Amino acid sequence: MPQHLIVGAGWIGGELARQLVAHGEDVTVATRSGTAVAGTIARVLDASDPVAFCLAAERMQTIFLCTNPPYPDWARRWPPVFAAAIAAASVSGANLVVMGNLYPYGAPTGPMTEHSPETTTESKGLIRRDGWHRVLDAHERGEIRAVEVRASDYFGAGVSGTAHLGQAFFGAVLASKTARGVGKPELVHSWSYIPDIAATMIAAAGYTGSWGRVWHVPSGAHSRTDIAGQLNAHYGSRGTVAGYPEWMLRSLGAVSPLMREVYKSSYQFQVPYVIDSAETGRDLGVTATPWDEALVTAAESYRR
Repeated sequence: MPQHLIVGAGWIGGELARQLVAHGEDVTVATRSGTAVAGTIARVLDASDPVAFCLAAERMQTIFLCTNPPYPDWARRWPPVFAAAIAAASVSGANLVVMGNLYPYGAPTGPMTEHSPETTTESKGLIRRDGWHRVLDAHERGEIRAVEVRASDYFGAGVSGTAHLGQAFFGAVLASKTARGVGKPELVHSWSYIPDIAATMIAAAGYTGSWGRVWHVPSGAHSRTDIAGQLNAHYGSRGTVAGYPEWMLRSLGAVSPLMREVYKSSYQFQVPYVIDSAETGRDLGVTATPWDEALVTAAESYRR
């Protein structure tokens, strides 16, 4: 039976593991702390250690790279992780599926396709762009077989932390309060539902056509203002949404490394930010979960 190695057990890695287990697959989940996911083998792994990564990848059919260091650590931690993942895929012969994002495209002027120019000048976008191109170069040299799956900002049941459409947003709107967020809440923005992200990664791993490419996750496109209105209509709440002033984000960034990075990528909420996934639907057969279903599933998780 095929074996799969998932590196990272956060919101996406955990959901990916659960879907693979539900499909009857053998799954190992590797994290720094040995996080356990039901039905999988837990393994402790420093993903920046190429020797340890290679050992973890032995006999694996697929490596799913789902780890995501904290924003302030990206410059230090991402390059060695990409290098180790390439080494592990090369030595083991496993296919490499990288979980990516839209940062390499920079500020878009229209819907982002898998073939949009990567015009970013922001540091995190450059790190992710350069990491993917290291993987792609190894693929084109024939050393590995790889793809990257790119999603927009994710949401889903129970998502917390710094997610733009997470616990803080839903909690405020459902309590008829004002949800605060980055940028202009009235602008349309794509939101990737976590189960759809995992489904796209699985479909990409099983694709029999050409690799060495990017796939986009099918996603819903709605402004946060409209989302608040949808929740209000469904639950009878009276929540609203307002953006943080730019001067406030800049000021917070002066004292907080995390907020500094949030401010640097806040351009994503200053313009319409929409992902196009037509190729994923056509070639992988993955479509987005109906928006109302995904939104209510997420909202209900915060009402328990």
